[in-house]
Amino acid sequence: MTERLLPTPSHTIGPFYGHALPFPEGGRIAPPGHPDTITLHGYVLDGAGEPIPDALLDFWQAAPDGSLKGAPGSMRRDPSTGGFLGRTGTDFTGFGRVPTDADGHYALSTLPPGGPGHPYISVCVFARGLTNHLFTRAYLGDGTDPLLDALPADRRATLIAAEGTNRTYRFDIRLQGEGETVFLEFQ
Repeated sequence: MTERLLPTPSHTIGPFYGHALPFPEGGRIAPPGHPDTITLHGYVLDGAGEPIPDALLDFWQAAPDGSLKGAPGSMRRDPSTGGFLGRTGTDFTGFGRVPTDADGHYALSTLPPGGPGHPYISVCVFARGLTNHLFTRAYLGDGTDPLLDALPADRRATLIAAEGTNRTYRFDIRLQGEGETVFLEFQ
């Protein structure tokens, strides 16, 4: 009986997002214990509705006061060793990076975005089979927005996060097929 060897990166098609891009506490944008913390969570699904266990999601958002500046600190490094120090624990950076788990699920701990119009969190999706990353938005709460207003109701619904209990919002991302999430094109 011959021993079965597992494929190596040279035998498989990449990219391998889960290897080097996620960083500790990447899904925690809100300072720990902040009373206004919300959780955005959901699944990344393929065209058949199957979960994608190796996707990577980047999130950007306005601060609760509507500012877009953000604070540095997501990738703080130790000046002596060059190792990862983690977030400061007090600053709101406005940026998060979360891999999906084995079930295709992700979770982000953040503060509600502020500013005029309908509050949203920008999302960038990296996943196997995509030659280019995809951009979308997760809208929270009520409000008006030119993008949402321009979409038919069924397409608009793919951008609205469902409010749950205990300050949670569920936002599933479907890469294609029935109920495909609206993706944005930037030029």
